[in-house]
Amino acid sequence: MYVYIGFDDTDTVDADRGTGKLARWFEKELPQECRLWGVIRQQLLLDEAIPYTSHNSSACAVVECSDSFPLDILITKAIHHIETYFIEGSDPGLCVLEDSHSGLVQLISFGLGCTERVVTQREALQSANGVHLSGHGGTNDGIIGAAAAVGLTAHGWYGRFIEYRRLRDFPAITSVSSLEQSGIQVVSIDRDAQIPAQNDLVETSGWLRPLLWGGKPIIPVIPKGKNLWETVGKKRGKEKKGGTIKWQEKFFTGNG
Repeated sequence: MYVYIGFDDTDTVDADRGTGKLARWFEKELPQECRLWGVIRQQLLLDEAIPYTSHNSSACAVVECSDSFPLDILITKAIHHIETYFIEGSDPGLCVLEDSHSGLVQLISFGLGCTERVVTQREALQSANGVHLSGHGGTNDGIIGAAAAVGLTAHGWYGRFIEYRRLRDFPAITSVSSLEQSGIQVVSIDRDAQIPAQNDLVETSGWLRPLLWGGKPIIPVIPKGKNLWETVGKKRGKEKKGGTIKWQEKFFTGNG
């Protein structure tokens, strides 16, 4: 079975880590009987009525386990993980359930709602009927993002992978075949819908982050030259200004 583990730590402005790192680091806590399939970052609504640090995102770790593996073990480990990396002033939340749970339908609807309008903790708790949803500090507002992360990831058409089979180990320029052998499908979105050949190269600018499309990791690319493609979307740099976070799109040549 697959288990969805939604995290939202609503970090503080000066924090050296955020929800993405919290979710990625959870791989180290997994029992031997489980393995991390991937971690997906989910973007929620940006609105002045919502208190968020930089970009109002949450993350979902998708873990593969045997059907008989006790879910309580993962819940206990996830709670301990949050407590270990808790940042004073944050409002962390956790949501956990398996892929066969009937409550997924409500959580998917809730997650989609979180991308369109301001929602409340009460709505999150109502949507998580029979599902583990818990707050672990501050206002507990993190339960909203955690529940939304699970719902949107289970929906299968939103978010981007921030962890998937060591995607950070790929070089800045890699082949289509290497990506597809690792389970990442390369899809052309240019006007003529050309199909990337296996020996073609993909330029990632050192930042490879597949999108979750159809429940799979997909890299959308556009042609850059003969047998050369480039990924769509670059890393955003963040600049703290006047006590707030200012985001700017820029090309990134590091490995971040």
